[in-house]
Amino acid sequence: MDISLQNERRSQARLDRPRDERTDSARDLARIIHSSSFRRLQAKTQVLGIGEGDFHRTRLTHSMEVAQIGKGIVQNIRGLQSEDEHILEILPDNDLMFAAGLAHDLGHPPFGHGGEIALNYCMRDHGGFEGNGQTLRILSRIEHHTLDHGLDLTRRTLLSILKYPVQYSEICKKESPAADQGCIIRSSDWKPPKCYHGDEKDVVDWILEPFSESDRKLFIRHSDPGTHKHGKPTEKSLDTSILELADDIAYGVHDLEDGIALGLITRDKWTAVEEKIDKDWLGQKSLQDLRNRLFSEEYERKQSIGGLVNAFMTSISVRENPDYSDPLLKYRAELDAQTGAILSVIKDLVKDNVVKIPQVQTLEFRGQYLVIQIFEAIASDPERFLTRESARRLNSRISKKQEYRIICDYIAGMTDEYATRIYERLFLPRQGTVFQKL
Repeated sequence: MDISLQNERRSQARLDRPRDERTDSARDLARIIHSSSFRRLQAKTQVLGIGEGDFHRTRLTHSMEVAQIGKGIVQNIRGLQSEDEHILEILPDNDLMFAAGLAHDLGHPPFGHGGEIALNYCMRDHGGFEGNGQTLRILSRIEHHTLDHGLDLTRRTLLSILKYPVQYSEICKKESPAADQGCIIRSSDWKPPKCYHGDEKDVVDWILEPFSESDRKLFIRHSDPGTHKHGKPTEKSLDTSILELADDIAYGVHDLEDGIALGLITRDKWTAVEEKIDKDWLGQKSLQDLRNRLFSEEYERKQSIGGLVNAFMTSISVRENPDYSDPLLKYRAELDAQTGAILSVIKDLVKDNVVKIPQVQTLEFRGQYLVIQIFEAIASDPERFLTRESARRLNSRISKKQEYRIICDYIAGMTDEYATRIYERLFLPRQGTVFQKL
């Protein structure tokens, strides 16, 4: 692996400032923290809506937790693999891992997965929409640190957040339902494939440029899409594998905590899950009294949640895939099979008792409906409704596809509250005045 190539930026520029001794990954971390897209995460839905209370996670707090867990995983691997110099040399440093964790959800639109499904439906004939793909677009094009390259992050930082290295057109199912459904759509019909947008192919080509042709071909492998089923990418880099595990742990364990605190996951429901967990595993991880502690005083619940996070983090090791030549692709972080199955059981518990309950799904549907209505209104006359900043990107030479992508970028960047205010101004009488700032 050539470190100098991984530290390159697309602009090939370097801002030399007096007495700035930061590493390249420290610069990337700072650019992400100070970006407007990162600040907007504080007002975007993670699972439960922003207005549902002040305890549960938002996209911002979730991203911070993913970043912290990701850094902890790297530190644990360093201890576990202390004798393996090949792995120690290529592990991401703390700043790079923290940057990836903070950035990984920047592309998610308002109203959680409801907003993502709505935008994919609206972009069905114009390249589609996927939240992780939008993250890459924000970092490489939209954010305002450079004129043409977004935050102009290093190649390795961008590789770390490239969760799905296959473009939309290559993995999308071959047939979708009729698109004359108006604003009432089935979410399962328009769930996007895991991918990046075709508009960012040049960015992905640049990210993968240092790898051999053989490695590049292996890295973009995926299952074939069917008539009514998307294909799936199969590969990820070392850094991305750590990030994905951190995301899964944060989702499973911390959303479990939210569900218990809000009364959505009861002691009986947890008991049914705990019976599927090997008691020897609980003993090895010092979690023998887990059930009682989860449903006891808040400090005991917090300690038990921390114990679960530790149990998963310390069950991660690095596996080698000899098919690859470059170490960033050759190595991948993985949970052992038993612990991975336990995490899956907990994630299913959260999905069934928090994510999929009607109280949450009705709100997700409302957000989905609002996003479609807003998109259709703006698309009817973009120059009339887009902000000046977004409207400046329109000109007589762009295609309809490019025009729709600009509208999509604008809506995807909205917070839940901003999108709600836009909807009210467009469709509800007596809502909004010319003197109210959006």
